[in-house]
Amino acid sequence: MRHGISCRKFSRPTAHRLSMLANLAVSLIRHERIVTTVAKAKDLRPFVERLVTVGRRLAKKDPVRGRRLLLSKMGGDLDAVNKLLDVLAKRYARRPGGYTRILKNGFRAGDCAPIAIMEFVDRKEGEPKKVAEG
Repeated sequence: MRHGISCRKFSRPTAHRLSMLANLAVSLIRHERIVTTVAKAKDLRPFVERLVTVGRRLAKKDPVRGRRLLLSKMGGDLDAVNKLLDVLAKRYARRPGGYTRILKNGFRAGDCAPIAIMEFVDRKEGEPKKVAEG
């Protein structure tokens, strides 16, 4: 039985799995839209939503603490942290959660894995034209 198991392992050690989630989160924050597998998108959603919530709450109260906490969770990518605190925290200031959406997008040609597009809700359609592959 799989009671109480909250995430997938993806056949990777813990450090590799957390690094993969951090890299996917950075790509999502930078481009605001990524293409990845459905399983990775489902595991990435709570990770990113926590990051946005932390950024939203700590952007006003304690910006230095929030910046340091986000840097540690996102692998030290300062540009993504700045965008999260400056752009996304303001965009979702009044939203109580549910910052991302997952859209299923068919199957990958090589191994027939189900593919999904993960994007931020309320993003402007014209902003990022390039879709980042994850």
